[in-house]
Amino acid sequence: MLRSLSIALLLLLLTSPTALAWGDARFAAGSRAEAASGAASLPAAAGVLRAGAVDRTSVSLTASYDVRATLRFDVPSISVVADLSVQNTSGGPIDYLELNLAPARIGRMRLDQAKVDGDPVTVTVIDQTLRVPLGGVLADGGTVPVRIGYTGWFNTSTGGSNWMFAKANGVVQGYRWIPWISKPRAFDRPNFGDPYVTPVSPSVKVTFTTDRTLRIASTGRRTSTSGLVQVFEASNVRDFNFTAAPDYRTSTGYAGDTRIVVYFRTGSASTIMTAARDAISRFESLVGPYPHPDFIIGQSGAGYGLESPGHIWIPSGTATSSLRYLVTHETAHQWFYATVGNDQASEPYADEAAADFLTRFALDLRRSSNCSTSRLDLSIYRYSGACYYEIVYIQGGNFLDDLRQRIGGIAFWAGLRDYYATWRFKLGGTEQLLRTLDEHTPQDLEPTYRTRFARYFF
Repeated sequence: MLRSLSIALLLLLLTSPTALAWGDARFAAGSRAEAASGAASLPAAAGVLRAGAVDRTSVSLTASYDVRATLRFDVPSISVVADLSVQNTSGGPIDYLELNLAPARIGRMRLDQAKVDGDPVTVTVIDQTLRVPLGGVLADGGTVPVRIGYTGWFNTSTGGSNWMFAKANGVVQGYRWIPWISKPRAFDRPNFGDPYVTPVSPSVKVTFTTDRTLRIASTGRRTSTSGLVQVFEASNVRDFNFTAAPDYRTSTGYAGDTRIVVYFRTGSASTIMTAARDAISRFESLVGPYPHPDFIIGQSGAGYGLESPGHIWIPSGTATSSLRYLVTHETAHQWFYATVGNDQASEPYADEAAADFLTRFALDLRRSSNCSTSRLDLSIYRYSGACYYEIVYIQGGNFLDDLRQRIGGIAFWAGLRDYYATWRFKLGGTEQLLRTLDEHTPQDLEPTYRTRFARYFF
């Protein structure tokens, strides 16, 4: 039945090109898509919304996600129905949501349905952001059910950022494919910076139904398998991503109580496993505990190394000489971005500089930058492609290492551990990181900060 459905969808794609949605568009989503998906109607929470408008939203919301995805490896495409239970924890009323959905920008996507409290709503798609009107005002403390359904077709070319939502070299891979509470950020940028900011969810459940037997590497832990249906669950994660292939092999190891599983198609997993095990052990001793029971590594088909909570991508074909650094860097992101979050678009320093500092400190790989000294407090949209890595990663990491040497290892690591513990599962940032380090030394670091971080210290 699934194979027949895949053929039918392919015919629909070939005969109805106008079904594909691009860029800034408006969609009235209703019963047609729901009937096609076969999904049950969204349970309503009657009376949670009051009439009126406040023209306000927030990223400070608490949402759980129950996602059902039909993943077609052969087409390749995915149909998604995501049920969100959104609690307003922002401190004030809201009347719309902003949801990040990268396939709206980098995949061919058709929005199939959108409902709030059981009623259809009209969603505006701008770049990679869905603006979802609530149809009323949700008071602080209130909770409302939201359903978003869409169909996306994976890219088969991997140029630019297409590889983030693509099928390549025998692997289908999806990044930022669940509509998630966020702030709107432009996807296009002159470098490979991450254009996202998302809060942690206390509960995510993803049910994959596939058109053939696939092994799936993802955020979270697989909690059940029945035929072509696999269920994954995760807690305290700020996104949920996956790679999948029919011929993945696996290698399993441990770093303390953390189970590490490497999914790979080609080559050997031993270097990856050793690097991950060493990184988790070292970073736990320096910064604090790894927050999840599992660490899943998926060999992706194309692109760059990429981080997710409890899950990273390591591209096939990565040179053996680069594997240890790449695995260690992406593992470091489990501490800074995944556990302690930040606005990755506006403040890349908070996660990329911190992660690369940890990586190069652990591997003793400090080096000088190949670009001229520059500010470290800019957004990803203001760094050139040629110097983004050299400034944010290399100069940024060296700045932290210089602080470590200046104030001493005891004070520095105590400050970093304090920052990690204080902002665990929250949204921190560059200023919070630097001020926390400053609080752990009698030295006045602000004059030093002003030279590179005029945005926060002036």
